[in-house]
Amino acid sequence: MKKFSLFFLAVMLISTAAYSQNTFETFKDTRVINTHSVETLPGRKLDVRIGHRFGDFAGDAGGWQTFYGLENAADIMIGFEYGVSDALTVGINRTKASGPLKRLVNGIVKYKLLAQKEDGSMPFTITALGVASVSTMEKSDDPEVLHFFEKSAHRWMYTGQLLIGRKFSDGFSLQVIPSYTHRNVVGFNDENGLISLGFATRVQLTKVMGLIVDGTFPFSDIRTSENGYFPAIGVGLEFDTGGHVFQLNFTNATAISETDYIPNTTSDWGEGQFRLGFTISRMFNL
Repeated sequence: MKKFSLFFLAVMLISTAAYSQNTFETFKDTRVINTHSVETLPGRKLDVRIGHRFGDFAGDAGGWQTFYGLENAADIMIGFEYGVSDALTVGINRTKASGPLKRLVNGIVKYKLLAQKEDGSMPFTITALGVASVSTMEKSDDPEVLHFFEKSAHRWMYTGQLLIGRKFSDGFSLQVIPSYTHRNVVGFNDENGLISLGFATRVQLTKVMGLIVDGTFPFSDIRTSENGYFPAIGVGLEFDTGGHVFQLNFTNATAISETDYIPNTTSDWGEGQFRLGFTISRMFNL
């Protein structure tokens, strides 16, 4: 009888764990503003994404003369992502880029390692993200510039991240993002490897609209305000229309890809060097 009771208890515990529901929509989208979110695509879903960063809204390069940056494009992205399974997303996109290496083709692999459970047995969602970018710029004849590309490997950059998020309530989610970025070629006195820490949050304002904020802070003696580098900080509004997610944002980051904006954000919010941006995501069943 004792053995039967222990067996019955074990079956109950396993059944409870198996049927414990994952937390739904920690974030509404796979992106926040600059950062990825912990969300992966549902299996067999294709996400077509278009992102845009305009020029400086204010400051010396903004204002009425550039129609508050709308006449300029700091970066443009168009890409496709596919849910291989509910946990695994792969994607590819092309960005104009705003760092020293431009015309980037970016490959993305994103895997949800752990999912937050409704019963509290798992308090966080943890997702791993890998980004590999290759510059398709034409090779220069000048050995003093980065796109001289002495080796083909010099075209490549990589970022690896852990996205650790929690949905505290239907109205509030928060995540932190430890990150490592590696560039195979850098300028004189620069560093190939760069560690950073990011955060992102979402506050539900209405049934269809949310406030989103994110930031990425590099840990580097080089990337300081004294040297003209700044954390990439964004704030925006996100609209869920049912068929797609539309986002309007302001950020001082000129670039969209992690391999580009993490090491290359040189715009200062305090000087009006922030820009309007938008992202459109449209989901298709395959």
